[in-house]
This record gives sequence, C-alpha cells and structure tokens, in this order.
Amino acid sequence: MIHHRLFCFAGACVLAGALTACGGGSTATPSTSAGVRVGTSSTPIQHIVLMVQENRTFNNLFATFPGVTGTTTGLEKIGTGTTAHDQPIALKEVNLEDHEDLNHLYASYKIAHDDGAMDGFNQIIFQINGKPEGAKPYQYVNPAQLTPYVNMASTYGLANAMFQTQGSGSFTAHQDLIRGGTELTPQESIIDDPSSSQVWGCDSPYGATTDLLTTKLKYKRGKGPLPCTTSFPNGGADYTTLQTTLDAADVSWKYYVPPFVKKGPGALWNAFDVIAGVRYGPEWTTNISTPETNIFSDITNNKLMAMSWVIPDEYNSDHPGAGKDTGPSWVASVVNAIGNSSYWNSTVIIVVWDDWGGFYDPVAPPKIDKQGGMGFRVPMIVISPYSAFNSTGKSPYISQTVYGFGSVIRYVEETFGL
Repeated sequence: MIHHRLFCFAGACVLAGALTACGGGSTATPSTSAGVRVGTSSTPIQHIVLMVQENRTFNNLFATFPGVTGTTTGLEKIGTGTTAHDQPIALKEVNLEDHEDLNHLYASYKIAHDDGAMDGFNQIIFQINGKPEGAKPYQYVNPAQLTPYVNMASTYGLANAMFQTQGSGSFTAHQDLIRGGTELTPQESIIDDPSSSQVWGCDSPYGATTDLLTTKLKYKRGKGPLPCTTSFPNGGADYTTLQTTLDAADVSWKYYVPPFVKKGPGALWNAFDVIAGVRYGPEWTTNISTPETNIFSDITNNKLMAMSWVIPDEYNSDHPGAGKDTGPSWVASVVNAIGNSSYWNSTVIIVVWDDWGGFYDPVAPPKIDKQGGMGFRVPMIVISPYSAFNSTGKSPYISQTVYGFGSVIRYVEETFGL
C-alpha cells in the first residue's frame, strides 16, 4: 500500500508516496498512454523522465549536504616539477547565478585531475584571457538558493558517486546520455565540442569537425568527422543510441528540447541532431518535441511517453554565464506536474547535471579509462514513490554506488526489457 504525505518543493505541493510492501506487493496501478509499451512485470515503473541540467560538479551544489562526501576546503597545486606542492584553499560560497563560464574541456579536466590528486583546478587556463583560473573553480552554491534540490534529495534519493562518463563538456555528455559513450571505432572516441560554435549536429556548417581521443589518450584536434552520423565510419551504423533500441522494441519516447535557434540550447544541447536517422526522418517532428514546455501538456493530456528526455532553456539549465538561473524552480515544476498527475505511481524522474562545468570537486574518479573518463562527479537526484527512502524509512537516502551516465542507459534498457 502507499502511504501519502504532502510535500512541497518550490511553493507547490505534491503527494510524496512512501511505499511499503504489504502481502508481497503494492496496490499502485501504473498509468499508461495509448501506444506506450509498459515495463517488465518486475517493476511498477512504466515511465522514465530524464531531466538534463548543466555544468555543475556534485560539490558545487551539495558541498554541505548532510552525509555526503562534500567539502568547503579544496586543494590547489602551487608550482611545477620537483618544487610543486599542495596547499588548502577555502571554497567561496556564491550565488547560484554565476556570470562566468569556466573552462571544462578535456585538457582542463586533465590539469585539474592531476593523476588523481584533484589539486590542479587553479592551474586550468581561462579561455577568455589565457591566464590560470586561480581561485575561480573553488566555489560552492549557497544552499539557501537550492531549496528545491535540497528538498528533493532529502525526500527521495541522492547519488554520492555519479561520475560523468568522460572528462569533457556538454557535447559529449549529451551524447553519453542517449547512448553511454561516443566511440566511433574501438580505437577512437569523440571528445569536447565541435568546431562549429552555433550548431552541434547535422545542421553544422560544411567543414565543421570534431576532436578525437584515442585509446592511448592521444588527443587529435579537428581530426574527427562532421558531428552527424552520416559522416561517421560506416555511416554511423555502429553508433547505436537508445532511440534505435526503443524503436525496435516499440517503446515510445520523446526528447523535449528548446526550439532550434543558433547558439541556443536547441541547437547545442539537442543530442539527436547528431543522429542522421532522426534529424532527416519523421521522428524529428514527432519525437523531438519543441518547446521543452510541451511536457506539461503531455502530462495533462495523458500523453507522457515511456522514455522522456527533458532539456531546459538556458535560464532554467543552471549553466554558468547565462546571467540568470531558475533551474531549481524549473525542475520542481516538472516534478510537481508529474506528482499531481496519474503518472506519479508509475514514474521515476532522474535529474542529472551533464558535466562538471569547471568547478572543484574533491573526489577523484575511480579510474581513467581509455576513452577519456571517468569524468568528475556530478549530481544525480532520483525521484519516485519507489525511491530507497520509502523502503528504508530513513531520510535522506544517499547512494554510495558508483554510477556513470551508462548506468542510466542500462536502467532504461532493463526497465523496458531492451
């Protein structure tokens, strides 16, 4: 049976179901939409909503959250060579709205990582002026400005060890979140952003290139193909995404994204613009749904798909440098819409941040593999009436399991029997 209690995220309240098993099962009745294939018999989850926020390390948002591996003091590396040494540096408490977009591509990741010492953030070169960033990465957000995130994490589940798949930026991260990696061949993966600054995908101008990383960690700038699978080896035939497997199993999906405007989120964060079969096929108008706020009408009209990606506009994304940050209220609005709908008892909402954004984090990734990762920790909040809190009776529930973006892909595959 489900014992409901009223809970508020950001001025709006939802019924937060605390699940307890009685007589071997739950009385929750999954809600489904016409044409939606439901999950396997072993799970009540029929709908997965993946919300993709932007550019924050775990420590940047949850440095002081109780029970996590967080800190308000970091390490910075002073000097080079045999004279190099570490010294502590106090992290600055800042507003969520951040006006500087720090360097967070592969080279800066390597500098910050420093073979696992996690002390090189101050030596990252700032892209704007070519000088070391110094103390800029060493900051964390005032928790009072994160109330919806803190409440969700406290009520449901927070991952203490979710790592970005690759030590890179948003382009590769958004690809990782539809397929788990960016391997073009067994020897090479795409890394960092395409050369086109206005569009990241099949709509990129002729001559746009990508960067590659080899299995020997050799960086090949500009040696990759146009960011469109028609230009990939074998025409992208081996570049399988969840779209491929969802379609093959007749599992419905939608990708909610802002409108396609050059230099905007709809042109830079739309992972499926890279997938030629989607970009040049009927799903570009049926499954790619713009604007991203269409998710609200689909919830209201009982049209929520089995799998949904939700990409925010810039102000709602938590992306530094936007000049405004309404990310917490945006995420809360989607969660509240589902919580107040018939979908609540059959849905899990996964909120992740796509990359580290250049900010400090104290936890070294478990290893550096041969494809540019694992990257640094990013937050992941899992919201559902079946979250671990509801089974343990403890709040907050903090998972110590090591996750990567491929963990989300695997969860989708297992839930829908792909």
